[in-house]
Amino acid sequence: MVKKNILTFFFLFFLINFSYASTEEKIIYNLVNTNNLSFNFKQTIGEKIEEGNCVIQYPKKIFCAYNSAKNKIMVSNGRSLVIKNKSNNQYYLYPLKKTPLALILDKDFLVNQIENSESRIIEKKYINFTIIKDNAEINIFFDKETLNLVGWQTEDIYQNLVITFIYNIKYNQKINENIFKLPEMN
Repeated sequence: MVKKNILTFFFLFFLINFSYASTEEKIIYNLVNTNNLSFNFKQTIGEKIEEGNCVIQYPKKIFCAYNSAKNKIMVSNGRSLVIKNKSNNQYYLYPLKKTPLALILDKDFLVNQIENSESRIIEKKYINFTIIKDNAEINIFFDKETLNLVGWQTEDIYQNLVITFIYNIKYNQKINENIFKLPEMN
């Protein structure tokens, strides 16, 4: 009986303290407890809109399949980033650290930046953090109600504005590690 009362006390204490935690602390808590996420996305680069689905596994791994006639995929194994157009076999290889995705895929970096940044509310729906690192500006957006990550805004290596909106997010799913192997050049 005493153990049950002690457990109940600690549970209520944690629940009450969490309800008084700042929005930033709750976002950080969500990030720290996320090992991976899978989602659908809608990405705007200039006038072009692309859609598809992705899996992110921290740290620094991503696999995206685009819904397009080009049958494009994007893969990072944590060191390199490959964009491959399967329909015509075009293959682009970049060092991940030279792309803004290196920062977005680094959960520890994001947590540190959120801890040391001011947030702002956008359209009464989103919480935004602006991160500036090595002359790159990244805007990260979280849903104001759920505090879930909902997207980011960056510039690509060609200095095009890239806006990525994510939805249908699933957290900490079982993932096949093979999806993060870089595709072979043909």
